[in-house]
Amino acid sequence: MTGMDDTLDDATEQTAPVWAVFGDLMAGLLGAFVLILVGVLVVQIDLVASLKQEVEKRQMEEKRRMALEKALAIPLASGRVTVNNGRIGISGSVLFSTGSADLRAEGRQLLESLVPPLQVYLRERDEMLMVSGFTDNTTLLRGPNQRFADNLELSAQRALTVARALIDVGMPSSQVFAAAFGAEQPVADNVDEHGRAKNRRVEMAPVPKAAHLKNSNTTTPHE
Repeated sequence: MTGMDDTLDDATEQTAPVWAVFGDLMAGLLGAFVLILVGVLVVQIDLVASLKQEVEKRQMEEKRRMALEKALAIPLASGRVTVNNGRIGISGSVLFSTGSADLRAEGRQLLESLVPPLQVYLRERDEMLMVSGFTDNTTLLRGPNQRFADNLELSAQRALTVARALIDVGMPSSQVFAAAFGAEQPVADNVDEHGRAKNRRVEMAPVPKAAHLKNSNTTTPHE
């Protein structure tokens, strides 16, 4: 009997470590599964939060667009002003002659009609107006009467001219600033006159009051 008891004890001692190792392995697998599950849940929560923020952002942008279009309903109806992604566009031919930064009488009247609704819009949202000048990529002709060194300078002067005209007809100078882009950021191909005409433009965009400080090509006009 003693020999049999010794054999049983040896078998028990060999079996016990196996079950202990198996138990540790299962505990480790369970822990890893829990960690993976938690990680998946965290990722899903982040995705839901990001999606919610994106939806809210788009809803806010849509509300701003609708409010801006409502404020500018009359100028928009005339066809001389467009609104695209919150940016008010005016064809350069409405405001200036080719190569000039002198404001046309028609352009001044149009700007005057924009000031009252824009003032209300900006005041309600505590924003200011960025006036941006753009040109096509045509090289300016050199000559004794040439006033501008390049398209960037021309676009800058046009933006300043528009900003000052807005101030002249009632826009507070603290609510408007000018930016120059030259031939950069075209909205059409410059291969033909139709596309170049679209690129010769002035845009106005309501922006948060601190946004203009981040733009290195901006100028605040003085009254």
